[in-house]
Amino acid sequence: MPFHKPIRKVLFCLILCAYSYSLYSQGIITKLPVWNAGKEINVKSDWLISKVNTKSGVYRSSDHSELILYNGLLKRVFRLIPNLVCTDFINLTNNQQLLRAIEPEAKIEINHHEYAIGGLYGQKERAYLLPEWINRLKRNDSDFQYVSYKVSDQVPTTFWKTDTALKNSKTAAGITIRFIFQSGLPELKGITITVNYALYDGIPLMVKWISVANHSGETIVVNKVVNEMLALVEEESAVVGTPDQMKKQHGIYVETNYAFNNAMRYDLSDQTTHWKTDSNYTSQVNYNYQTPCVLEVYPEKVTALELEPASTFTSVRTYELLMDSYDRERRGLAIRKMYKTIAPWTQENPIFMHLVSHEDKEVLSAIDQCAITGYEAVIMSFGSHCNMEDTSVENISRWKKLAAYAHAKKIKIGGYSLFSSRKISDEDDVIDPLTGKPDAAAFFGNAACMGSQWGLDYIRKIEYFISQTAFDLFENDGPYPGDVCASVTHPGHKNLFDSQWKQMELQKSLYHWCNDHGVYVNAPDWYFLDGTNKIGIGYREVNFSLPRSEQKILNRQNIYDGLWEKTASMSWGFVPLTKYQGGGPEAVLEPLSEHLNDYSQLMFQYYGAGVQACYRGPRLFDTEVTKQKVRDIISWYKKYRAILNSDIIHLRRPDGRDWDGILHVNHELKTKGFLLLFNPLHESITRTIQVPLYYTGLDTVAHISEQQSLSKNYQLNRNHEVRLSFTIPADSYTWFLIE
Repeated sequence: MPFHKPIRKVLFCLILCAYSYSLYSQGIITKLPVWNAGKEINVKSDWLISKVNTKSGVYRSSDHSELILYNGLLKRVFRLIPNLVCTDFINLTNNQQLLRAIEPEAKIEINHHEYAIGGLYGQKERAYLLPEWINRLKRNDSDFQYVSYKVSDQVPTTFWKTDTALKNSKTAAGITIRFIFQSGLPELKGITITVNYALYDGIPLMVKWISVANHSGETIVVNKVVNEMLALVEEESAVVGTPDQMKKQHGIYVETNYAFNNAMRYDLSDQTTHWKTDSNYTSQVNYNYQTPCVLEVYPEKVTALELEPASTFTSVRTYELLMDSYDRERRGLAIRKMYKTIAPWTQENPIFMHLVSHEDKEVLSAIDQCAITGYEAVIMSFGSHCNMEDTSVENISRWKKLAAYAHAKKIKIGGYSLFSSRKISDEDDVIDPLTGKPDAAAFFGNAACMGSQWGLDYIRKIEYFISQTAFDLFENDGPYPGDVCASVTHPGHKNLFDSQWKQMELQKSLYHWCNDHGVYVNAPDWYFLDGTNKIGIGYREVNFSLPRSEQKILNRQNIYDGLWEKTASMSWGFVPLTKYQGGGPEAVLEPLSEHLNDYSQLMFQYYGAGVQACYRGPRLFDTEVTKQKVRDIISWYKKYRAILNSDIIHLRRPDGRDWDGILHVNHELKTKGFLLLFNPLHESITRTIQVPLYYTGLDTVAHISEQQSLSKNYQLNRNHEVRLSFTIPADSYTWFLIE
């Protein structure tokens, strides 16, 4: 016979009292402030253009049954008994509730048996969740059970060391909470799982990861770890349609530190985000229950990791950024703010050239030219005579001397190294799981396995070369792109089923080492959250064999298209000073003095966008006039560096038919905006446009000056825009300061 409601309420209170006493006896909950229903602060200011005056914190409910994570911009609530479960996840910037149903905190498959971590059961209606339903839900004794929690006033610290010219990044602040789980099943005795959350100050962002500690005394096999499970509200009403046909642009943006595949955008390199359907959600409008409304995060090609006794496995980190708009620019600004918060090393942006050299004297000359013109670094380009895999005494001695010369001139120096897309040997290359042979099964056709002996030696050689020569930069072309390998003899992994994870960890370890030693890293794969600084902006290399007039427009298109989700400092472009990928004299800039207008405009549009390009060639100038032009542009860039490295608002995409332009914005600077406008036509143009100034933080009046002329006052309209007229000569450009 079911309990009457009063009896059930008394029993629930008794359970709460017993649970509270247990926590008090452990000294766990006495330090947490009590949450009250009116705690939420109505944040009227926009977190993208002003500082939110709330700190991240963990609170407890008055009856000790719930913990609340809160930072003024988001709130996430966890019910602690009879097992831990997330019951509330709300974006406070637009008051959107993200959850519609309860899911376990995570899932894990150990020795081919799946177990839920936390979670409650019995919710019948899964379109929404009412608070009064939660007390009726039951736990499953076979699941991992919540034991306790620990709170720290820090978020995961970085391994980043910096001494580059641009030092405008700050270490993130926030809190971390760790939920401890154990199982009562005999086969899981000694296995402890920790579910970690970090909440950041001033941004609607949290990160989640889990760790598995094996104290069972035996080796276990971790087949799968789903470190995040959320039954999210659907944001599309589709009576018919498959998951692939429906939108997946939710009120939450998810990213993990498990991405590669040579992509210039995260969504093309993501290996972990999976949108699943929910057949138990029987009230959804989709006739076949095909709405993609359950988020699960896991690397699908990792299916068997051995975890030895007294060792710990740590999952991928899932970064969850809450969105309050579908506007592409605003979503992009939010993602860029996320990178500035969690990966501050991506905001370093040294000025470098890509040197093509064949002998030492060319390196010395390039260093001298960099020092004269204001450049800050030299990277030995591909095709140069710098071999970072050569750890011989002679080679180390040569580059150590050259590095010392560069440092004496206050110039940083670095080298290029190709890992993938080349054949090493049948013993060391990636093995095809279908044929059992190294027959071009890799992402780039042929490639070494990073877990092979050659791959392990490669990492050791690169680290040794850099440490012995005191190199400051490392350009790692073709880093590990996600290849699986079926070899059972490679020392760095066991077999096919752990090969991707093991190789990924090896690649990350190299980048962590570089960060720890203050080495700047260029790499054309999405390793930003594990230490790389810069990726290609996105371009087609053969386009650099086209005439310079076409390259200028195409480069501006690359800039415009490549900086929606990335900051300018996260991208590099390309300028072929000498012949590259074919093309005739009309494609190259050498002799530089004979193509000075094109050379200066290419520099202006890249530096004006805050993007460092690979100026690839043997020199930066060839005459006194060219030298002065380069010095002037670098001096101009350094003068306005702070605003030119700030966020970009996209105004008009280059199409060669009319003006195009971008607007830098930064509400924290005296110069709030920097407007760049281009005229690709062969005749002068005069135009009047509406300039959007909302993200400058200006509210009523803007002081605008063209190229350092006297400023004029402009009144902002109700849309935070000003009406601006300008004239640009043929095949030219102009710029405006906004204060």
